[in-house]
Amino acid sequence: MKSLFSYLILIVAVIYWIFRVMVSFMYSLGHEFICMPYNANIEIALLFLTVPCLAFVMKKNVIVATLYFGMHAAYFGTVLYNSLMGVETLDFMNSTSLALTGMGVLIPFLVFCDVIIERNSGPVKNKNTDWYYTNDKYEREYDERADRNQYKIR
Repeated sequence: MKSLFSYLILIVAVIYWIFRVMVSFMYSLGHEFICMPYNANIEIALLFLTVPCLAFVMKKNVIVATLYFGMHAAYFGTVLYNSLMGVETLDFMNSTSLALTGMGVLIPFLVFCDVIIERNSGPVKNKNTDWYYTNDKYEREYDERADRNQYKIR
């Protein structure tokens, strides 16, 4: 992870995961909360699958980032699309729930884009050691000294 944006988007993803855990927990207890899960069983499975996905996203694994985005887009995206197009009118779909559902698609999309951008950005440059490894002049001088071997043993 090279940039501050990578850390911030991963922190937001973890906070959103904790929020969805609280939503599922409150729904299972029967209490009202800000929003409720659309399908409790699928959401619990999604929560368990999100944990290893977030761990591998830190390592910038493109396949896992695609899986993470695909799972959330399939779960939250269909509800978001149906509510925006008016196909289904859900009783519990208010503006707050709609915004939280949108975040459920937006955050994995940003994580996916971040992984793709960082994988294609090239290797990390380290100013402290690159002068040594990228300096051909030093290697040529070292090779010439090694060939002459003018050390005297007394």
